[in-house]
Amino acid sequence: MAFLKIGIVFDCGLFENSQIGFDVPFMARVDIAVEPSDFLDFVGLYLNDKAVGDKLQGMLQVNAITPWHPSIQGPLTPKRLQTWREARAKYNTEGFAKDPVGLVEFIGCSCAEDSGNSVTAELHIPAAVLDIARKREPFVCVSAVTGTQFNKPMSTVACLEYINLHIRADKQNQLRLRAEMTGQDKEAIRAAGRNEETLPARILKEKMEREHLYADVTQLTRTTVKCEKDPGSTLIGVSCTTPLEWAAIDMCER
Repeated sequence: MAFLKIGIVFDCGLFENSQIGFDVPFMARVDIAVEPSDFLDFVGLYLNDKAVGDKLQGMLQVNAITPWHPSIQGPLTPKRLQTWREARAKYNTEGFAKDPVGLVEFIGCSCAEDSGNSVTAELHIPAAVLDIARKREPFVCVSAVTGTQFNKPMSTVACLEYINLHIRADKQNQLRLRAEMTGQDKEAIRAAGRNEETLPARILKEKMEREHLYADVTQLTRTTVKCEKDPGSTLIGVSCTTPLEWAAIDMCER
């Protein structure tokens, strides 16, 4: 949760305006989705491989943080404004009057429209989180799939990638963020592979373009060609220069 709060600090401009979180509220929309815990299953869904199993273990992923801009999206609803006022007063009385307080809206990103299941909650930003954000020290990420280490300057993008890698590395599900994928979860990934313009597809494509793990996948295209082993299936036409591209070709062999 600390890195999510750091990303929100950056995107909501808490360092640019000292009134934010004290005299005026801030709110961040956090788009979440479910992806297969097995990365090759993700590739299979993205490429619409029919061999992908019906029952897939999924895991939570954080796809985007979007700050609320009152000049664009309008003022907070009375209910949300009251929630913030009550949260601000609560943290003042609990000794955190110097810490910013805002709101966060978590919204599921598995439906076709800009709607879906969402929940809004208060968000307290502790002093320790603000200190880390001010220092902006880069951290080392390790791919849970390849084991590759890479440095990332501290930013909202880096914080989201760190969160998602941490969840992916939780093979024993100690975070309790894994569950069987629904049909909507899978369809959101297939829609991204078809380059559809639905909101979930666009958000997933943007995530794939910025996170290291998906670098090879974004280079794959769906050129339909005849598969000699199964004339009724399709094969992805790519130049095989990476292990993931060979894995995509191998889908026809199964």
